[in-house]
Amino acid sequence: MSSKEKPTLGGTRIKTRKRNIAAPLDTASFSDAIVQIYIDNGGDLELVAKSIESSDLNFSRYGDTFFEVVFVGGRTQPGTIKPEEEGDRHPYSVLDCAAQREAILPSVLYIQKTLRRRPFLIKNLENVMRKFLQSLEFFEENERKKLAIFTALAFSQKLSGLPPETVFQPLLKDNLVAKGIVLSFITEFFKEYLKENSLDDLIGLLKKGKMEDNLLDFFPSAKRSSEALSEHFTKEGLTSLVEYNDKKMFEVKLKEIKSTLTTMINDEAEISEVIETVKQQVKDAKFPDIEVIRMLWDVLMEAVQWSGKNQQQNSNSALRQVKAWAELLNAFCTSGRLELELIYKVQTQCYVDAKLMKLFPEIIRTLYDQDVLAEDTILLWFRKGSNPKGNLSLKLWSHLSNG
Repeated sequence: MSSKEKPTLGGTRIKTRKRNIAAPLDTASFSDAIVQIYIDNGGDLELVAKSIESSDLNFSRYGDTFFEVVFVGGRTQPGTIKPEEEGDRHPYSVLDCAAQREAILPSVLYIQKTLRRRPFLIKNLENVMRKFLQSLEFFEENERKKLAIFTALAFSQKLSGLPPETVFQPLLKDNLVAKGIVLSFITEFFKEYLKENSLDDLIGLLKKGKMEDNLLDFFPSAKRSSEALSEHFTKEGLTSLVEYNDKKMFEVKLKEIKSTLTTMINDEAEISEVIETVKQQVKDAKFPDIEVIRMLWDVLMEAVQWSGKNQQQNSNSALRQVKAWAELLNAFCTSGRLELELIYKVQTQCYVDAKLMKLFPEIIRTLYDQDVLAEDTILLWFRKGSNPKGNLSLKLWSHLSNG
């Protein structure tokens, strides 16, 4: 009985997929080589930069290690800021410098020069800075100050391609904020940055880092208030930052009050309810009474249903609005000074708004008839004539006299 011939693969070529075999990583040798360059040149960063430029070290693979050597003098243990127990170190790192601008600036300029020649290293700088900033609690207080100064100088010198969010976002770890470490760091950062840059420059930087409206996020939750912010930054000599924050908070609160008032007007809410609501919001926001008068008038005019180019309809609509909400204005015009402010506000808008150009005397007359403005206030305004525009004061006096 013949056996069945078994099939063979003779003559058939079997293709195998080629694999990229990665060369073994040797961060220790790279780190030691960079450290030796620092030591050989006595920490002279100009000479260090030249030596690094002429070397054939693999920066594309060991970029993170390079910046670790720059910042702390040697490589760190994976995932930490702790230095490796083995391996060489040098004493010319950023953290070995004095906590002063003059001592740290050369390192910033040295990194800037390195990035111009090897721009791909910017990602490695981001990686290392992010790791250090997220681990601020493991640095000594003086070391954190040095990092803050370095970071401020990096942005001040417009270090190639370093995005602000790389710095600001890692700082917002809850444990760092709660311990006050972030507030201390960012305060040193602000102080150093503003030595050579304007407040507008700083605000622009904060906007890019998506932090311009969130300064309070740097504060521990127990101190997260405008009063605490003002007290802290005033004590640190950063009054311009306090003024900026006050302005931002004012704008936010103003927007909130205007939104509430606009909604109530459009919904035709009871005037008494509107008055109580606005009074409460004004009290909570500690809003200046003069700003309240200006805001009320703006909202009332914005809520008017204007009818294009029909001047007569626009005039009628504006006067109806003033008469309908006179009680609201009267509730907040509680002194001659505030009545005078209302006249100035109306006068200015009538001068710049074509729809109201000829309506100033009628509006003032309506406010007078509705007991919002007292005769003495109108006479005082007329006598002082505070910047009368377009001879409106004369027209008003003539109109009231004839009335």
